[in-house]
Amino acid sequence: MSTFSVSRSAFIPSPAEEIFPLVASFREWLHWSPWESVDPSMQRTYSGPVEGVGAKYAWKGNRKAGAGTMEILEAAEPSRIHLRLEFIKPMKAVNPTTFSFTPEGGGTRVTWTMTGENKGLSRVFMLFMNMDKMVGGDFEKGLAQLAVAVAAKN
Repeated sequence: MSTFSVSRSAFIPSPAEEIFPLVASFREWLHWSPWESVDPSMQRTYSGPVEGVGAKYAWKGNRKAGAGTMEILEAAEPSRIHLRLEFIKPMKAVNPTTFSFTPEGGGTRVTWTMTGENKGLSRVFMLFMNMDKMVGGDFEKGLAQLAVAVAAKN
């Protein structure tokens, strides 16, 4: 079984305490997630607490948006958020995802990492597709939009 890891980081000129809440609440993802604009009529469902451990988000959209769920499993404010990302469509997969927030000269280094295993059909698919190239650009766009969202809140 092959595994993969996709990771991107960006410097955001704000303290982690101002960035963390925008990641710890799935309702805030509307303002910065690179996938929120993929399908304007995407259906979203929130459950559990508004933020932090136990917060859940489900989406169902067009072919490009697919369908899946996310749940925050760990929220160590202001340094780390770990979540379970499960894709239901177009391919089933579970991808542990972590955001880390590290103080760095007048701001915060935010690192977004997703890991997973290639098995079944996705293993065949990955012979032709590079997960880092497929998702890395989205992570970069999301981190840039997160920086804009943090600036807009202040």
